[in-house]
Amino acid sequence: MAQKYAKDQPAGFTNRIERVAIVGAGGRIGKYFATALLKTGLHTVTAITRENSTSKLPSGVKIARVNYDDEGSLVAELQGQQFLVITLAAQGPDEATHSKLVAAAAKAGVPYVMPNNYGFDVANKKLCEENVYGAAPLKRIAEIEAAGVSSWINLCCSFWYEWSLALGEPFYGIDIKNKKAVFFDDGKTKINTTTWERCGEALAGLLSLKELPEDENDKSPTVSSWKNKPVYISSFLASQRDMLDSIHRVMGTSDKDWEIAYEKSDERCAKGIEDMKKGQRLGFARAMYSRGFYPNGGGDYESTKGLDNEKLGLGKDDLDVATKRTVEMVESGWTPYSG
Repeated sequence: MAQKYAKDQPAGFTNRIERVAIVGAGGRIGKYFATALLKTGLHTVTAITRENSTSKLPSGVKIARVNYDDEGSLVAELQGQQFLVITLAAQGPDEATHSKLVAAAAKAGVPYVMPNNYGFDVANKKLCEENVYGAAPLKRIAEIEAAGVSSWINLCCSFWYEWSLALGEPFYGIDIKNKKAVFFDDGKTKINTTTWERCGEALAGLLSLKELPEDENDKSPTVSSWKNKPVYISSFLASQRDMLDSIHRVMGTSDKDWEIAYEKSDERCAKGIEDMKKGQRLGFARAMYSRGFYPNGGGDYESTKGLDNEKLGLGKDDLDVATKRTVEMVESGWTPYSG
């Protein structure tokens, strides 16, 4: 498809994204998206939420209560929106909801959809061929393309840093509460990882760009630059060793204060897949995370694809500041259900 230019658009065209709808604006990542977008002062943010939802939403968002089983209800609230961000639980019945949202966005003529794919590089064919990662994210993208109306933009942010570090051994292999760590291989494989705040700032940075180039001579980044592509962001390129060293600096501990074990990443992944088949939910986490730490199995996309941080105006993150935030979460008794 030929590149569109702002100079060729009809009278009244405004060359920026002003209206953004978010599904899950009160959720783990959704609240950071909504807050960062509102902070720019450039966007009207609408939270698409269930009729009976009691989720606490960031101040300043408009609320649109819908019945997900009523397509007309969804289409009506998506009319006039320029960008739809979908954040849902990664697995389970929300897959059907995702499909309904994509179909409704197409009928409403929403130009852009960010699917519920916050993590691995969907352009990495090898990862996509492995069921640990690829099946569901690629299906979500395929549905958007098949509808033939919206373009997708995938936020490739790898694992969320605070979430993954706070949740314990099945995730980044580090149990802060009990001072235990399992290093995959030698623990020195570096992968990309991103904080929640940086994800929010990345979306706000993207949607604060011009939508289209002004003309064929305009080479500045625009939203349309990422049509049907991933946008690659990261806070840190870090290993488990880097993470534990950061924890030591924050907590005042050293390796002698911790119980440290080692496990081969491929064996841990295979065992996780077997546990997953047996219905053990944490088996999926162990498989997914250890697969991400294969040397270089795609967890480090920065070295092969580069990052879009600078194009989006993102600053630098401080590893110890993010780690301190995570340690405080653990010490306060944080759980995935507490916010």
